[in-house]
Amino acid sequence: MHASTEPNLQGQAILIMGGTSGLGLSAAHRLTKAGASVVVTGRDASKVDAAVTALGDRARGLTGDASASSSVADAIALTVSAFGALHGLYHVAGGSGRSQGDGRLHEVTDAGIDHTIDLNLKSLLYSNRAAIQQFLKQGEGGTILNMGSVLGFSPSPHFFASHIYAATKSAVIGFTKSIASHYAKDNIRANVIAPALVESPMSQRALGDRAIMRFIQCKQPLDGGRIGHPEDLDEAALFFLSKASAFVTGQVLAVDGGWSVTEGVPRDQSI
Repeated sequence: MHASTEPNLQGQAILIMGGTSGLGLSAAHRLTKAGASVVVTGRDASKVDAAVTALGDRARGLTGDASASSSVADAIALTVSAFGALHGLYHVAGGSGRSQGDGRLHEVTDAGIDHTIDLNLKSLLYSNRAAIQQFLKQGEGGTILNMGSVLGFSPSPHFFASHIYAATKSAVIGFTKSIASHYAKDNIRANVIAPALVESPMSQRALGDRAIMRFIQCKQPLDGGRIGHPEDLDEAALFFLSKASAFVTGQVLAVDGGWSVTEGVPRDQSI
């Protein structure tokens, strides 16, 4: 019998941009359980405080806007000052731009474009740049995990036509592969995790729509057909942020309940 190969993050410091709720907070709990020290960021000071309290002594928090480069710099600085180095970045921050004017392209507003790009792409560019700069300074490599979406490569034209959001998530894939290629020589890895519909603050519109939830039963047929839970992504995040994936870079992993390989039609309508 082989000894357990469960990923171990003892001595590792991980920054989670957008780590105070939903997917980010769930991952933070899993990473600390595996031995990591974490810094979590978010816009709501009360959520930051609550997350740090729940996570315990190996956690620090920072209130700030991920789409502001100064906030990212502060988060990196806090990670290094609190834990001595930065070993990994998990960029979760982002969300829907529907309320600001994202949607079907012929109806998208200028404000919707700007807001959605800032929220989902510019923030990620800032955090990745800062992490790469810190990894190069330390000279010991590092790992980046970026949050994508199945909508970046597997669209849903009827229920999820948010075209600027899809553009940003497609860009996340191309950008991540590009930096993975360039910085592999520095032992810096970069990968993408791409969920489908997961229960989170962003998914409230879908959760309240009976037609969408019927669609999800068919489109995400695994485990009886359901919406994803934040913890469904935790083990994948742990893998990518640990040395278990030391020989993996430039990859996109869909954790989607089957979304990207199904048509989303009721079983009684199948051919």
